[in-house]
Amino acid sequence: MYSEWASLSAQITANSCGAQCFSVLNKFPASAGREVVVSVVKQLGTNLGITQNAEPSHLVKDEEVKWCMDVICFGLSLPLQEHETIKDCVNVYCEWLTALHPQPRISVPKPICEDANLYARQIINHFHNLFVPRQGESADTIKRQAVLCHRVLRTLQQTAQISQLMDRQTWDTLLLFLLAINEILLAPPTVKDDVGDQLCERVLSVLFEVWLLACVRSFPSPSMWKTLQESCAMWRHRVALVDQWNRVNLALTARLLEFSYGPAFPQLKNADEDGQLIPIGMSNDCVAQTWYRFLRMIGNPTALCSPHIISKSSHFVQWALTHEKGAETHQHPCLQQLPQIFLNAMKGISSQVDAFLGLSKTSLIGLTGGGARNAISSSSTTNAGSTGTGSGEGSAPAPAPTTPTSTSGPPSASSSINSLPLTSMGAGVELAVARPKCNSILHVFHEWLFEAAHIGGDTWRQNRKKQACEASKRPSSMIMEHRKGSISLSQPNSLNDPQSLPPTLTIDKYESGRAEAIGTLCKIFCAKKTGEEILPVYLARFYMALQQCLKITESRECDETLASILLHSSDLFRLDLDGINVLLPGFIAALEIVLPDKDLKLKTQSMVFNRTELRRSAINILLSIMVLPLHYQTLPIRDLTCETSEKMFTFIQLKSRLMNILMNALQVETDAQNTHMLLGGLLLCVQDAVTFEETELGGGNANLSHNSSGVQHHDANLLSSDNAHALFVRATYLVCHRLISSWKTDLNVSLAALELLSGLARLHIRETDALECKRAVKWICDYICYQCSRPPPAHSKDLHSTIVAAFQCTAAWLMQHPYLLQDKDCLQTVLEVVELGISGTKSQSKGTDIPKFKDEKELKPASMRVRDAAENLLTIILEQVGYFPSECGPESISSLLDELALMKHCNSMVPAAAASSEQAIAKFKYFVTENSTILALLEEPLGNDQDPQPTVTLLIRGPFGRHAWTMQLRHLPRSKSGIKYHAINPGRPIPMNDVTQRLDSEQKNFPDGVDKVQPCVADYSIPTIEQMREQYGTAVIRELESLLENQSIHEKLAWAEADTSADSLSHAQECVPPTVCHEFHAARLFLSHFGFLGFETRNPQNPAEALGNPPQRPLIVLDTKSAAFAADLDRLDKLSARTHDSVYVFYVKSGQTSAQQIIANMGEESSASHDPHFASMLQTLGWPVQVSEHSGWTGFAHNSWSLKGTPEEQLKSTANELNYNGSQRVLYWADVSSEIAFVVPTTWNLRYNSDTCDSGSISSTDQIGSSNVWTRGEADSAAGLAKSKSRNLSLELDTNRRDVKEPVPPTRRKGNVTKPTLLAQAPAKIFLVWLESYEDYLNFPLEDLLAYTRTGEELQTQQLPRATDCHVIFVHSLLSGLLRVKLQGPPGRMSFATPLVDGMVLSRRVVGNLVRQTALNISRRRRLDNDNYQPPHVRRRLKVQDIVQKYKMDLSEADLLAHLFQRAI
Repeated sequence: MYSEWASLSAQITANSCGAQCFSVLNKFPASAGREVVVSVVKQLGTNLGITQNAEPSHLVKDEEVKWCMDVICFGLSLPLQEHETIKDCVNVYCEWLTALHPQPRISVPKPICEDANLYARQIINHFHNLFVPRQGESADTIKRQAVLCHRVLRTLQQTAQISQLMDRQTWDTLLLFLLAINEILLAPPTVKDDVGDQLCERVLSVLFEVWLLACVRSFPSPSMWKTLQESCAMWRHRVALVDQWNRVNLALTARLLEFSYGPAFPQLKNADEDGQLIPIGMSNDCVAQTWYRFLRMIGNPTALCSPHIISKSSHFVQWALTHEKGAETHQHPCLQQLPQIFLNAMKGISSQVDAFLGLSKTSLIGLTGGGARNAISSSSTTNAGSTGTGSGEGSAPAPAPTTPTSTSGPPSASSSINSLPLTSMGAGVELAVARPKCNSILHVFHEWLFEAAHIGGDTWRQNRKKQACEASKRPSSMIMEHRKGSISLSQPNSLNDPQSLPPTLTIDKYESGRAEAIGTLCKIFCAKKTGEEILPVYLARFYMALQQCLKITESRECDETLASILLHSSDLFRLDLDGINVLLPGFIAALEIVLPDKDLKLKTQSMVFNRTELRRSAINILLSIMVLPLHYQTLPIRDLTCETSEKMFTFIQLKSRLMNILMNALQVETDAQNTHMLLGGLLLCVQDAVTFEETELGGGNANLSHNSSGVQHHDANLLSSDNAHALFVRATYLVCHRLISSWKTDLNVSLAALELLSGLARLHIRETDALECKRAVKWICDYICYQCSRPPPAHSKDLHSTIVAAFQCTAAWLMQHPYLLQDKDCLQTVLEVVELGISGTKSQSKGTDIPKFKDEKELKPASMRVRDAAENLLTIILEQVGYFPSECGPESISSLLDELALMKHCNSMVPAAAASSEQAIAKFKYFVTENSTILALLEEPLGNDQDPQPTVTLLIRGPFGRHAWTMQLRHLPRSKSGIKYHAINPGRPIPMNDVTQRLDSEQKNFPDGVDKVQPCVADYSIPTIEQMREQYGTAVIRELESLLENQSIHEKLAWAEADTSADSLSHAQECVPPTVCHEFHAARLFLSHFGFLGFETRNPQNPAEALGNPPQRPLIVLDTKSAAFAADLDRLDKLSARTHDSVYVFYVKSGQTSAQQIIANMGEESSASHDPHFASMLQTLGWPVQVSEHSGWTGFAHNSWSLKGTPEEQLKSTANELNYNGSQRVLYWADVSSEIAFVVPTTWNLRYNSDTCDSGSISSTDQIGSSNVWTRGEADSAAGLAKSKSRNLSLELDTNRRDVKEPVPPTRRKGNVTKPTLLAQAPAKIFLVWLESYEDYLNFPLEDLLAYTRTGEELQTQQLPRATDCHVIFVHSLLSGLLRVKLQGPPGRMSFATPLVDGMVLSRRVVGNLVRQTALNISRRRRLDNDNYQPPHVRRRLKVQDIVQKYKMDLSEADLLAHLFQRAI
């Protein structure tokens, strides 16, 4: 930079020598000179106004002043014992220097005032004598000298600041003087507590601050800059040099950023005093010039790693030659500070890089603050001792938060990683949007950083050997330098002899600085923007440096360099860096050291850093490379240094290693946030493997991972293979085990684990092991039992949230694996847990206990929402497992029939008359049972039933939906009553009237031989007629005989009369069967047979049945004559039995920042330019449905859950296949407990929302409001469920309610449902945003796009959604075909759900599935965290109770029976 300019080093030397031999008193004996000085200076000192009033000087001629200055010059060189005299000399000169001030002191001689610059230059040169170190002085006298030096430095600095008279020559003299005193004090080796050590920081700070001032007043010449650079090279063994250099650089950088990037760029915050370093008048151009020159002032910092270079000066040679035992120059004790100095230099460079990247708001606070003079000043000490002492301003430790590790020596806060910015979960520190390109930063710093990153590496050692070999070819020689005649010893053999270095200076002691350098490089490359090009030479050098630094030693320890790389490389594999995958084996080896082991093996215990942050960064890297093996499969990874293919890996060979890292890391992780991230990554891996085997391999058994030679050192894991089934088994076992053992007390980790288990349940794996699934369900049930059994103080909202989530997870497993309920043990386990949730206790605590029946138990559930969750699971088990989706498809879990639809098939209903629901409802009788279920009974058979049996058609509206049943009363099963006679007279044979002749014979009552039998006592037990006559008398017998005779006469008369009539047997007519009865009271029969009409008598002993209380009737009759009844029934039908959610999908082209631009992307003319993968992703989110035919959730409140017949008008199909804005089509997905609509808004959405809000055209607002306010829903099960007809979800009986339930007070059942309770938080809005350029997420117009995302629910919440409440899932397509995820959402304990994790890299195979699961889990967590949330079935139950209160008829038992005998209209 200054190669063609002459150095002023010789002039500095001349000035120094001239000042010492300038005075004529040097010609006389020292004692004589001392006496002259004492007498003269004492007199001059009395006129200064220090002890008495100041008087005008008596020196009026130039000769007089010059003579006095000659004396003072000599006085300044006196021994320090003459302290008072020297002090007077200093006072005189300091007073006389005020001649350069705007107002000189009165005691300044007139000649000096008249030619202030000339005399000032002489005074400045004379001051040199004061700073010359005196040999052999005591510590006390040295301190006195230091005090006087401080006074002079302060005076000179003040004069430079306020003087308006100084000319260029004076400025040059002042700068050369400051260089000279720095030279004389700092160039020699450091000796503790000598004057150089005490003044070190002060003289440097004055030099730099005055130099900056000169840049404004009189910009130094190139020769001056060259001299400064040469001088600094001689002072590099001083800690203070690098500290002050950093301080000035940061101050200049702060100013540089202000005018280079504008006020919007993050400000570099320095200490207040450092902010005043830059003179006010410095122009922008001057700042830029000065900044670059100061940056290059100390040369290449990597020279600090070579004690031979630092100790080249003549002062070190002199020390080595005079050492009593003989020594090399590089063995001086002061050089033991070099590793710390090197670290400080690297920290300073790192801080400047951070400032250019916009990290100054966080990572640099405290770097220059706290009143410390030095921004990077080391606070940790090396083995050599302290880091240097400061002046009165002090040198307080100023930790640099960005450094990953501390240097050798005692642990210190300077290397703590605690203050590192979080790089995940939405808490990361964002880089400045307007930051310079990576190439620009590297142009400035690359040389130093790349060299520093190689320190101690293989390449560095090879270069040192090469240099040593070249040097050994020359004889050892004495090389003379022109630089002040210094002598440098060239000792080539020592370069190749590391044993000659002290143990504190071996190359490994510089590792902290090396770690700082490679960490800084990682930060620079991680700042790459989308589409930004980085020069290949920089990439190549960076990859070489990383490969060197990632070398794993045999001891497999984590050193500072490795920690620094991991901490700052979180984004490295998700930035489309060319060729970055060559580093994959090295990074995996590093992750194998950091993640799988609970106790990290450290290379040195002096490393101080936050292990949790290190693991978090390592997990971020792991999440960004997890999908690479299945993405690239058999593609080889080339080794950077080895040309042979022996060590070449293929991507698929790394899969098993990645899986082992993930599993082992999850096994030992203790931090909640890290565990959350690992759980998300685990589901990604299993999902990716399952989908890969289904799609890529056509369902074949895919175990592509061949254990390569590079994996030999791994222990055999639970399963060595890593196909989808093996991963499923390992993941299930591991997560269930840790959930029970370690995670059950942490809300977020428990929720993440249960979300992962729900995700695993929905995977379709052909080899699914029933035993594994059974074990998983058992574990989840055990988890519920444990949580419920915890002592009362532990029962909190969070605890109950985990129990609710566990019930939902159990439902997911049973829905996807219905065969589990065929297992007796599994069924019993699940039902016991359901019983525990509903009642609070089990009937049998142990298998040997006597069961306690339901009516004997006291209901004490853990909480109301736990009971609701258990009720929901029970309903799913009884109604949905194995039966979902029904014939109606996944759109509905209820019947699609209502009164109107049934009446259209009824014989008595004229089709034209079935136009209104009121007329249809009038045909039904309505009863309510259990205060929660409405029975609508139709007593007429439907038109297709010709069998005249008692028939009743029921519509059952309950908490879990609406169901339609038709029942017949049959006395025989259909199989035995299948033969029917429909003829009027089936006919029979004609009777034969000819009677055959009968032979009269006497009838015998006993056999012939009866008289021969010997009678016994029993034979006489029946008395004979004679005995009766004797006992009762003759009259009674005679009366009996008379009755018999009369009867015989009457019978004979009757027969005679019959024979003469037309109806006699000879003219008999056939019997005709009675006509079939078509009139049944079917409703009465049904209610009676099902036990609803059992009127029980009161029990006076039971307080609940005392006379004051009305009897608890099993049946309540509803009055359907009210005009509002039909509307209320419709509102109930519009209350979905499942949760529902909406996700809004946007496409952002590169650089777009306005809502109008983004919405316009979905227009027909713009959609052609979309990334083709965007359309593919849309198709995997849900099923395209026609809104006009769809009866589930459509994304809009007004047309959801309605029974739709044929569309009123056939809408023409749209030409744009991506048009899912909800006007005609929408993407829909549902499972047994939840629904979700994916809406892609266009300009239509804004117009539609405006119309509905302005006109209030939404009908039945109560129904809409209550439905939507209460159910912000999510859906969770993933199955390609068959879509069905258009009409669906109007009513739903069962909800596999995995949706979240909130704690509700037990009194809630009495609440009035017509006015929905206001939510504690606005309904969640979830956005899915596809980014062409990743950086555009910073400018995403969230607030403006809310207007396009109205559902109609907002009308009922007096709180519109805010941008801060929205969750945004950003998806950015990388050049590799993979997708990078960015999550953004409101801060909160439960904001971020799995499986997606901020920063994760996905394959396109799984993006739709994982996005859907994440959106639904986010919604579920919001419901769990909302105190006022009520599950869908609870809302329906409350609505039924509201209908009961409004329309019930208080009938007596007699009135009720009479009502049953009345026919409906």
